Amino acid sequence: MTGPTLLVDQFQRRITYLRLSVTDRCDLRCAYCMPERMTFLPRKDVLSLEELHDLALGFIARGITKIRLTGGEPLVRRDMMELVRALGRKVGDGLDELTMTTNGTRLAEFAEDLFAAGVRRINVSLDTLDRDRFVRLARRDSLAQVLEGLAAARAVGLRVKLNTVALKGINEDELPEIVAWAHGQGFEATLIEVMPLGEIEEDRFDHYLPLSAVRDRLERRWTLTESEHRSGGPARYVDVAETGGRLGLITPLTNNFCEGCNRIRVTATGQLYACLGGNEQVDLRAALRSDDPQGRLDAALDLAMRIKPARHHFAIDGHGQAPALSRHMSMTGG
Repeated sequence: MTGPTLLVDQFQRRITYLRLSVTDRCDLRCAYCMPERMTFLPRKDVLSLEELHDLALGFIARGITKIRLTGGEPLVRRDMMELVRALGRKVGDGLDELTMTTNGTRLAEFAEDLFAAGVRRINVSLDTLDRDRFVRLARRDSLAQVLEGLAAARAVGLRVKLNTVALKGINEDELPEIVAWAHGQGFEATLIEVMPLGEIEEDRFDHYLPLSAVRDRLERRWTLTESEHRSGGPARYVDVAETGGRLGLITPLTNNFCEGCNRIRVTATGQLYACLGGNEQVDLRAALRSDDPQGRLDAALDLAMRIKPARHHFAIDGHGQAPALSRHMSMTGG
């Protein structure tokens, strides 16, 4: 009798990386991500921690080796650490890595527990080191808590990568300082082009900053050398000679990175999106809550492999353009 088959899509890409959202809720309201008065999901629609755990085990059985817990902000979910501890026990037993993306506001409280549970690396979203600018971007005065959380993460031994969305006219002038500060702290840094997901109050075209232009400016200041390093995600890396650090570039608009995609995303409601930039989805919650959860889950994952597209088609090329997708990033999972 053979075991479950590995996840391989129609383009023969092996899928080994799951980004699992545990909540769409967040304690910040970043202007490029969501409206100020965001409507969140009814709690009854969100998978329980037990269902999230069962789902993760089902993915591990099908060859997923890396799980990133996302949101929203995962650390605002009540009893979240129970799930982290349960999944942490699978590291070395089917799972190579358990990691998390967080905005850092609650890291000071949870950094030690995350490390103890088996998490060794986290991504922290931070778009500015200026308090006033942070308030404008995040619509909350929480920079001090984020910096405290970053210090706590470093103190307990968590490896940190800062994720910074490059925004024309907002943090454009600060990007070199953020990179230099991150490297000075012993963190990696990654710059990301703004993604056209969900309706927001501002026009994304006004703040879209191609990373090709950012790199040109950085190369006038620093020596950048292509790196062979890969993290399993979409970033491509360069080494910065003058800072001694590594810089990642995520370019969904200017340099499509889909050819080697090894990722799928599952929302907090159990909807599997085969592509961040597509509407192809499979309902895993229905499978989990059926009278044959294992059989239905395997069938749903097989379907997901058949419908995963070759690439996304993001574009921001004019004022007033509708977003590529109506759902917000916080709904899909970062």
